[in-house]
Amino acid sequence: MNKYDGGTWEDLVVETMGEDELKRIRKRVKLISFFVTIRNKLNISQKELSEMSGVKQPMIARIESGKVNVGVSTLNKLLKPLGYKLAIIKDDEE
Repeated sequence: MNKYDGGTWEDLVVETMGEDELKRIRKRVKLISFFVTIRNKLNISQKELSEMSGVKQPMIARIESGKVNVGVSTLNKLLKPLGYKLAIIKDDEE
């Protein structure tokens, strides 16, 4: 068991989860936040997006809350009616 030595919250999280896991979580949160921000800026409800994309509204809610990992095909279905698509870019993080 790891012992908390009074460092920062970040230190505790890294000690408990590991740096790689923390980076993975941050990327996932960033993706979800980006998706929700786009939907909200376009003033599209989850129900409307469901009708536009064919992805059921409860699934959209679970994706946005981080309760499920979204697959590439589902993410593409959700992004298309919002005017976005997935792209692969080089990750410059070390």
